[in-house]
Amino acid sequence: MKIALRGLLAGVAVLGLASSISAQDAPEDLLPRESAPVIAPDVGPDEAVTVSEPVVQETAPVVQQTWPDVQVWSVAKATELAQVIEGIGAEGLDPNEYGLAGLKMAIAGGAGDTLNQAASASFSWLAEDLRDGRTPMSARRQWFVVDPDAERMPTPQIMAAALTSGDIGGALAQLNPTHPDYARLKAELAKTPATEKSKRKLIRANMDRWRWLARDLGDQYLMTNVPEFQLRLTVNDKIVRTYKTIVGKPGRTATPQLAETVEGVIFNPTWTVPQSIVKGEGLGARVLGNPAYAKAKGYKATRGANGYVSVVQQPGPGNALGLMKLDMPNEHAIFLHDTPSRGLFNADVRALSHGCIRTERASELALTLAILQAGIEAEEGVAILKSGKYTRVGFKQTMPVYITYFTMGVDIDGNLRSFNDIYGRDAPVLESFDKPRQMNRARYSDEEVIVIEDDMRT
Repeated sequence: MKIALRGLLAGVAVLGLASSISAQDAPEDLLPRESAPVIAPDVGPDEAVTVSEPVVQETAPVVQQTWPDVQVWSVAKATELAQVIEGIGAEGLDPNEYGLAGLKMAIAGGAGDTLNQAASASFSWLAEDLRDGRTPMSARRQWFVVDPDAERMPTPQIMAAALTSGDIGGALAQLNPTHPDYARLKAELAKTPATEKSKRKLIRANMDRWRWLARDLGDQYLMTNVPEFQLRLTVNDKIVRTYKTIVGKPGRTATPQLAETVEGVIFNPTWTVPQSIVKGEGLGARVLGNPAYAKAKGYKATRGANGYVSVVQQPGPGNALGLMKLDMPNEHAIFLHDTPSRGLFNADVRALSHGCIRTERASELALTLAILQAGIEAEEGVAILKSGKYTRVGFKQTMPVYITYFTMGVDIDGNLRSFNDIYGRDAPVLESFDKPRQMNRARYSDEEVIVIEDDMRT
């Protein structure tokens, strides 16, 4: 059976948590509940939790068909391609970057190898930019998202399908982002005069940022736009709930752009204090030498045989991570979590953390996800939260989370507006639009992965 959102809202209300949506208008098609959640009480973050593997149904092997990069084009189909390229400015791209002049010359020469080469190249370049984005990886600062669309929709396959169907424009249009915010940006570009060059370029850059993401974001996902300081819980591209966020300070602690997977919720988390504080700031010696201080702060210290001191802050209202964190393993050590310093959510500019994303009404978010993704009852979730014990509730089905950086987009009130470029990430993107299109672009970032060590203090 499916979980009705009305029931979810009623369940979360057990904790007295405010709801920001109407149950009458909310979508009903949430995740099915088919099995018991994985709940691991009293297990620390460094201890193993055994989870049974899901049963995988065996299917027939998929035979991968390959298509040539150069395919056979008729004059009529190449002419339609030229017409698509001439109108591609509506998608924020430049027609002159897709071999339009050479394509028209080849069309005039008639069918044959020259036309096949020219049309295949023009189609491939355009398909690549529509699917993956025009911005080269070198201009995407701290962008660590792996876009799966090139594997899901290989260019030669798209070309073959277009030539078979005869609908060249329709095949290319299928590559455009489907998120409604992209459509809003496209509409804004259409009504922005050519004289407003700066605005048009900013719109184009943010349209391209949607192409950097997977075309299919999933039925349910979390998305936070860092410069907006907001998190959205989204179902079928409709916002179900929103939460204010606190993000990383500019510099080395700036929050990167990621697409990760939430595997569960950790209620009443512990916090392992980094050695930059344990050793560098003398916390380890202080905790070992002052039991009263350690107890008041919830610290437990251990000294190994080699003299290595580790300090773990136990669960509690004063814990640096608050009352919950989302279990979303990644090499950056970035995750969403609560904070005991909730007054900071009242600030207008909330680039204050050491990289992780602190979330307003975090207990509400944790309970909501535990109900949706793990299938627990609201009362059970409340009991876990109030127990004060470290408890991990694993999801039956993982949930995508997207940490994005849009400087123009639709805000949580449905208005299209710009956001402050708090990390200065616009400049390289905008500059790349002034340079010739790069061929044979890299698909993965080679930027340094900065592991977040300390997200305790402002």
